[in-house]
Amino acid sequence: MCIRDSLRTVCIKALKAAGCDDANADAISGTVCAAERDHCHSHGILRMPGYLKSFANGKANPTATPTWEKTAPGVIRGDGDNGFAPLSLNMMAGDVGDLAKQQGVACLALTNMHHFAALWPEMELMTHQGLVAMTMTSAFPIVPPPGGVKPLFGTNPIAFGWPRDNGEAVIFDMATAARAHGEILMAAREGKELPPGTIIDKNGNPSTNPEDVHGGAILAFGGAKGALVSMMVELMAGALMGEPFSFETAKKVEPDGLANRGGQLIIAIDPARFGDAGGWAQHAEALFAEMVKQEGVRMPSRRRYEARRMTEASGHVDVASDLLGQIKAAAG
Repeated sequence: MCIRDSLRTVCIKALKAAGCDDANADAISGTVCAAERDHCHSHGILRMPGYLKSFANGKANPTATPTWEKTAPGVIRGDGDNGFAPLSLNMMAGDVGDLAKQQGVACLALTNMHHFAALWPEMELMTHQGLVAMTMTSAFPIVPPPGGVKPLFGTNPIAFGWPRDNGEAVIFDMATAARAHGEILMAAREGKELPPGTIIDKNGNPSTNPEDVHGGAILAFGGAKGALVSMMVELMAGALMGEPFSFETAKKVEPDGLANRGGQLIIAIDPARFGDAGGWAQHAEALFAEMVKQEGVRMPSRRRYEARRMTEASGHVDVASDLLGQIKAAAG
């Protein structure tokens, strides 16, 4: 158990010790601690050693200064200056939102950066502005193409956000792999088996041992259908904006399980500009109401919002003691 504010302070100190300036340390620690706040442990403190290692080995820029420009009426192209994504996203979200409200639809093509976090934080940045949005990004190669057994695609997550009048947007954030890589790392830490159909070992044989992902691969969700969605992410976050595919980043840098450089696409939509300005929100509520009438149905993000309220009420987060010790040692 750790006081939430103290955790943020320790993370900032560790990031600054690794060379981060104030802006980057604040943005990264905010993303990490938000994940812990919402009990998204696979993308919280578990990722801090990866951030620190990426700075130590020169893979990422700890003092990145993102820049962006409008390249078409509805397109903003951002350059993350080889840093991690949180600072770029925080800085550019307002401009993308404003452009979506002007044009009806706007896109952010974020390049030259590393994405190592969950995608729901940027969906919240959009839904808080009253916008419908989706986003996608690629990762290091760990998922085979349809019918294959050798890693080629990343876990290639996608996320979608829908604003609601009550403030708690409907957001889903999912890997196009059968499990996010962070979830597999958590299973290995906790000595848990994986569900069948999640990974294959180095010989291409099915496995439930999370350690076998090293040298093996994570399967796409839903077989060939999920692998094709993963391919779409490669194209939309790679070729579309001149960024490398997952397999191309692995050729440039020794594979180390850390976030590789890649692109991220955000599409923001002003729902008031599509013909039902006065009714779109209430109409959506009719669908949500029908969903939760069925026993066992849980709305996307509900568990995360419940965890957030618990954390905010207690002021504490549960953090693995060995991980916290690593971060404290890095912080000096």
